[in-house]
Amino acid sequence: MIVRLAKSLRLGAALCFGLACAASVAPARAQQPSSCQADFQRLAQQRMAYIQRLNAIGKAGKGKIDPMAACPAARALLGVENNMLAYMNKNKDWCQIPDQLIAQFQEARSRNQTFATQACAAAVKFKQMMAQQKAAQESAAANGGAPQAIKLPTGPL
Repeated sequence: MIVRLAKSLRLGAALCFGLACAASVAPARAQQPSSCQADFQRLAQQRMAYIQRLNAIGKAGKGKIDPMAACPAARALLGVENNMLAYMNKNKDWCQIPDQLIAQFQEARSRNQTFATQACAAAVKFKQMMAQQKAAQESAAANGGAPQAIKLPTGPL
């Protein structure tokens, strides 16, 4: 299981915005506790669901990511990855998880955090722009649809 998981977490995998996916969790070796396999498989499936959601967002935008839709999905992905990383660190001896695999997963999680930060920053900026546009439209409607008059300076020049 660990070897297959390590292969699926390779950082070179070009899946969904550079996110390394741990979807293929094979049956555990005989010496590995079954609870490790079941717990890790559940976490990997949750993670994969959010990765597929992000992929669908990218596909719907024809390669362009909608930050309003991507931000919540990316944050949820980070939550699952934080749980996964905590599980890996807590149970690394019991589940025989190599340190190298944990380090690779931390790097992938770090990249995902950067992506989530950028997506959420873009979503905030988009919301601000929409609010400004709405305020400008309301202002124009209040002035009878005409743009606001520019105030000229008064007094001696």
